[in-house]
Amino acid sequence: QVQLVESGGGLVQPGGSLRLSCAASQSISGILEWSWYRQASGKQREWVARVFPAGSTTYAPSVKGRFTISRDNAKMTTYLQMDSLKPEDTAVYYCNLLWSGVSEYWGQGTQVTVSS
Repeated sequence: QVQLVESGGGLVQPGGSLRLSCAASQSISGILEWSWYRQASGKQREWVARVFPAGSTTYAPSVKGRFTISRDNAKMTTYLQMDSLKPEDTAVYYCNLLWSGVSEYWGQGTQVTVSS
């Protein structure tokens, strides 16, 4: 069973930056699609960003231009660079790995708090 472990969350002031990482516990071959989601307190989980197997990326309108998703499949790791952070970005961030369109894995989440 593949496990995903996020890191890099924390407290940051508005306008600041954070870089989240998510590493898989083992290497797996196949078609890998990485995504990030977030869930603010009292709200439903929402999709944030995705990097497709071929390398193209897509973002939720609320983060486009501020967040950048990347991946290193050799290291089985995805990253989320978050710049120009706003208080409304405060949430628990989760990484997601979709393997060959068959299996889906989730991380345990990392808290990001944007506050002065």
